[in-house]
Amino acid sequence: MNQRLSRADTIGLGLMTFAFFLGAGNIIFPPLEGQLAGSNVLYAMFGFLLTAVGLPLVSIIAVARVGGGLPSMTTDLPKGTGTFAAVLLFIIIGPAFATPRTGLVAYEMAIKPLVGTLEDNQLTLSADIILDKTQAIITSLFFVATLFFSWSRGKLIDNIGKILTPALFLLLICLAIGVIVAPQGALSAPAASYQDNAFTKGFIGGYNTMDTFAALMFGMLLVDILRSKGVTEPKSTYKYLVIAGLIAAAGLAFVYISLFWLGATSSTVAPGAENGGVVLAAYVQALFGQPGQWILSGVVLLACLTTAVGLVSACADYFSTLTPLRYRQWVIVLCIICALVANVGLSQLIALSVPVLLALYPLTIALVALTFIRPWLPNPKYAFRTVMFVALIFSLLDGMRGIAGLQNVGWIKSLLDSQTEYMPLAAQGMAWVLPTAIVMLLVFLIPGNKKTVAY
Repeated sequence: MNQRLSRADTIGLGLMTFAFFLGAGNIIFPPLEGQLAGSNVLYAMFGFLLTAVGLPLVSIIAVARVGGGLPSMTTDLPKGTGTFAAVLLFIIIGPAFATPRTGLVAYEMAIKPLVGTLEDNQLTLSADIILDKTQAIITSLFFVATLFFSWSRGKLIDNIGKILTPALFLLLICLAIGVIVAPQGALSAPAASYQDNAFTKGFIGGYNTMDTFAALMFGMLLVDILRSKGVTEPKSTYKYLVIAGLIAAAGLAFVYISLFWLGATSSTVAPGAENGGVVLAAYVQALFGQPGQWILSGVVLLACLTTAVGLVSACADYFSTLTPLRYRQWVIVLCIICALVANVGLSQLIALSVPVLLALYPLTIALVALTFIRPWLPNPKYAFRTVMFVALIFSLLDGMRGIAGLQNVGWIKSLLDSQTEYMPLAAQGMAWVLPTAIVMLLVFLIPGNKKTVAY
């Protein structure tokens, strides 16, 4: 069987991989990171690129190495770990964070800049719960539309998406040119937290894209696509996935670098912005005026809808295989949950997601690293379990510190700080790095197991 792809098919696979990653949600984080980093933008950008571009690329390659997704990567962990991890990741990229975020991005970037803030727009439910009525209406309508298109597993919206992703990328190219030719301000001084820790802030900021989680979930989809084109040999599959990943990584890097520079020069047009959606909308308004905002609104609204339909369809399809509920019943449940979660607001939802990502991203990084070194481990079973346990303990500490800080529970944060104050990078939310790296080296000393089976 022919194990070669034509040049056009190879480029097409790379662009498809890029389209999988690029969504309207991805473009809201670099602008705010860039604005906060100011003159330290290069350090923050490099950290962001490592986790938002490098990790997804490496994760796809890891999936190619094992010839399967999470089930294959977790064979050395306790039984059921792969299913548990998959459910957890689908919850995160589904109803908990990523999917509600699409509705909020659509509101913040597509609708709010056009209608502005309406008078008497707040609905007080209790002392602690105050809703933005316009946001609630728009996000509810957004997820009604998502339910409609997801009902038939998103077949119609998939075709629309083939047009929307190139349109969004073309708009970003025009924006990048505008940022270079006519920047709307000079580099400002970095925010206090970015003065000495710009790299680590950018590194953790890249977690927000959640693309490493997504890479683990649809990496096997790319393998299936290659098989359908006649590429079945592991060596050829690996080769084309690396090429596709590099094409996607180059596209993502271009987008992120231009948006970081946009954010770094945005302090004049969007001072004190709450999130990157506000920064980007204000910058487009300043560069291209109202016509530019209308174009941005249209493309972002439809791109968010495409992403939401894809995520809801994928989650409903997966959960229907594990529970008595059928696909369409899951679609209804997921859209209702997403509409409710969306009403916390974009800035609040991003803040809530940070502790969860601080706890889970290190585990994903450790799993991907172990996948690459597994052929040389003398005892993969004990190596995987030991490294993942250490990564879990310290990543949970980082996540708990994030929750304590978010909820202003000072005594808990002080207690956790006292336990990790002497650990390198603990103050930056990366206490897991050194212990995990040390244990990953020590596991090479574990006695071998003659029954070890290769992937």
